[in-house]
Amino acid sequence: MTNTKTVPYKAMILAAGLGTRLRPITNSIPKALVKVDGSTLLEGAIRHLAGFGIQEIIINVHHFADQILEYLVHNNNFGLDIAISDERDQLLDTGGGLKKASWFFEGETPFVVRNVDVISDKDLNAMMENHIRSGAIATLAVRNRETSRYFIFNTDYRLCGWINNKTGEKIMVVESPGIEELLAFSGIQILNPELLGLITEEGKFSLVDLYLRLAKDQKINGYLDSSSIWKDVGTLPQPVG
Repeated sequence: MTNTKTVPYKAMILAAGLGTRLRPITNSIPKALVKVDGSTLLEGAIRHLAGFGIQEIIINVHHFADQILEYLVHNNNFGLDIAISDERDQLLDTGGGLKKASWFFEGETPFVVRNVDVISDKDLNAMMENHIRSGAIATLAVRNRETSRYFIFNTDYRLCGWINNKTGEKIMVVESPGIEELLAFSGIQILNPELLGLITEEGKFSLVDLYLRLAKDQKINGYLDSSSIWKDVGTLPQPVG
């Protein structure tokens, strides 16, 4: 079902990764072109965004980039305005990838950043409305699910830190009133363009590290994701191929 968007926002699909968790499949194709239930992950991500009226998308590419470019041409960009951020010379991770593509998000309108390997029917308009009301500079979709790494939030869903339960590493950047909620990232986020001007990191870096640095002085919120469909394809034993 197509939804009517509330503001003319843009989006980025993070699709440059090596797809190491999906090897040996990704030894010959990019992660974005792995098929689940007959459709590629890239098509699923594009259709999810387009379902909420998003017409302008930028996609970063690195691993088997030519295959992605050919795929988009073959499908006429799915009828959308699609730009490419080319990372073939250097894979920049999520933060570096966003920084390289920052030219695409000029203006004042918040935008969506979405991982290609997440299958989700998340209501982006409801999330956008929450983001605008909250006054946060970034809003991260998060779920109550089992994983090894969690964002730490206070009772107001403000980002306070991060923890890796496997290694025991814990980073707190904002004092919590004693009640902490551990929630796992859903691979979807909404950002204000002003955040781009606060990026001082260079080269390859993670959005997680950026958020933890900025959370000391900026409001970064979690948004509870209770959508009925959500899968991290990198953790699925089946069905890929």
